[in-house]
Amino acid sequence: MTTYVLVPGFWLGAWAWRGVAEALRGHGHEVYPLSLTGLGERAHLGRPDTDLDVHVTDVVNLLRYEDLHDVVLVGHSYAGAVVTTAAADRMTDRIAQLVFVDTGPLPDGVANDEFGTPQDRERNAALVAEHGDGWRLPPPPWAELAAAAGVGEEIVALLDERSVAHPWASATTPVRLTGAWEKLPRLGVLSSFTTEQARAMAATVPLCRHLAGDAWRFAELPTWHWPMLSRPAELARILHEASRA
Repeated sequence: MTTYVLVPGFWLGAWAWRGVAEALRGHGHEVYPLSLTGLGERAHLGRPDTDLDVHVTDVVNLLRYEDLHDVVLVGHSYAGAVVTTAAADRMTDRIAQLVFVDTGPLPDGVANDEFGTPQDRERNAALVAEHGDGWRLPPPPWAELAAAAGVGEEIVALLDERSVAHPWASATTPVRLTGAWEKLPRLGVLSSFTTEQARAMAATVPLCRHLAGDAWRFAELPTWHWPMLSRPAELARILHEASRA
């Protein structure tokens, strides 16, 4: 049996991992999907000062108060920064492996928002100011994204019902890393790009440099950026197999 902690990215809560969690439990694993502060069933707890440090503390406290050890810590999208910081530099002794789902670790001192283009950053800032009360980023147009990726209407309906605006301070807080996380084995699950593209980005894009190195293993799961919703059984199988690697 392996213990998994599953952390979602922007706009989503623990609910997004339901299919993955059920499949992993079917393999006999212990699974803890987590809603970060201000998201999912904890949406009412979000505040303008809900930043990356708050989300890191969410993960650290789960590990501590549930007394979890030898954990496979899984972060999707934005949560790549959360799990790297939480596991790597605060609770390294509790973590057996890091899994990054369509994401990767940011370098020390870099905020999630910096990964976007200047146009992306300007657009997000405008959305936060005009439609997010000055501190939250509204969800994207799910129907448009799903149509482009060939994702079904039932997933769009679920996202429209349950996704919530994301506390934006978490995306503008720089990560603070000591390098301890680099001692951990890690797997990248790639859904919107390939292994070849990931290695090319690691070699040419400074913000992606932590994707380089022999410590990485990659698994490709072609779909859109949210494979826990579009291909949950396949993602669970990859995670199950990762526990035996």
